[in-house]
Amino acid sequence: MSSTLVFGASGQLGQCLKHVAAERNNTGLVFLPEEEANILDMGMLQKAFEQYKPAYCINCAAYTAVDKAEDEVDIARKVNKDGAENLAKMCGEYGTTLIHISTDFVFAGTGNQPLVETDEAAPISVYGLTKLEGEQVIPPHTNQYFILRTSWLYSEYANNFVKTMLRFGREREEMRVIWDQTGTPTYAIDLAGCILTIIESENQQYGIYHYSNEGVTSWYDFAHAIFELGNVTVRTVPIRTTEYPTKATRPAYSVMDKTKAKTQLGVAIPHWRDSLKVCIGRL
Repeated sequence: MSSTLVFGASGQLGQCLKHVAAERNNTGLVFLPEEEANILDMGMLQKAFEQYKPAYCINCAAYTAVDKAEDEVDIARKVNKDGAENLAKMCGEYGTTLIHISTDFVFAGTGNQPLVETDEAAPISVYGLTKLEGEQVIPPHTNQYFILRTSWLYSEYANNFVKTMLRFGREREEMRVIWDQTGTPTYAIDLAGCILTIIESENQQYGIYHYSNEGVTSWYDFAHAIFELGNVTVRTVPIRTTEYPTKATRPAYSVMDKTKAKTQLGVAIPHWRDSLKVCIGRL
């Protein structure tokens, strides 16, 4: 089996890919250690691509600290834009297919209809802007790419909303959670499965795709479901975004339409609540 290089292997999605690859007995993924996988170091990338001559490259590496990015613009741009461009250059040079992870934050979130891939991107945060720039620098270097925009990622691994809510819910009597931001949670194990399906099926319908779980919810209702499924008793209070100010502005509505992913990638997408139940069962 030809090899697949995974960058950002120690992050949440990287760990989920490791989990799903083991379940599927896919031995072709190479999870590079951090000291060999700096996407800002072209010498390092050249060495890795020359050694493995990969058929695929998965970019899970990203600067994802949404609020910190407002102050650390240069670092966020280096990782999210320059890093993506470096990988795209290497993929173009070696004939490697790039699978790059992006975000719903590329949208302003001002509408009320599920977002399709061709809707105008208009980010309202530094994080969203640098992730959009990362998408835009890929096509000039290679036409063999899949850009997967995802949202509200969580899993058993790393730090995420689900694990934070379970911890806080056990420690506190009351949780105040935003109800006027709407989107869809994504179980990173499901996203990892989608990525491996692209690779295993040798799909060549390149382009931008939206992938989250099915359904629609608010952060408040998501938290409520986490407490219910996790058997945590805590009073949950809905609050407006204005009552919880953050440095970066979040999209108010970022529900994505997954029709293209389902038809062209051939993936079945579970409802967010069903996947949440699986995750909490594993936790």
